Amino acid sequence: LEPDTKKVSDGAKESTNTAARTLDGWETASGLKKVVGTWDQQVRVLMGRLAAEKASLRNTSGLFFQNDLGTGSELRGVRSSLDEL
Repeated sequence: LEPDTKKVSDGAKESTNTAARTLDGWETASGLKKVVGTWDQQVRVLMGRLAAEKASLRNTSGLFFQNDLGTGSELRGVRSSLDEL
């Protein structure tokens, strides 16, 4: 999600900047510039959150992997009366 979010965000920012330059001298241009500033701040927060979620998911994946290894080791140690057949 991070790379796609960044790409889309940059595209929206560039389009808004282009519109602001086109409307230079109009009140709309200053409004668009303010929107870009707010947009940048919100994207930074979102990207930070996505990075944190990614790290948490990777950590959880590692915990599940270790749990599976431990369970497998325990099961290999179990003996059955059928082992003798």
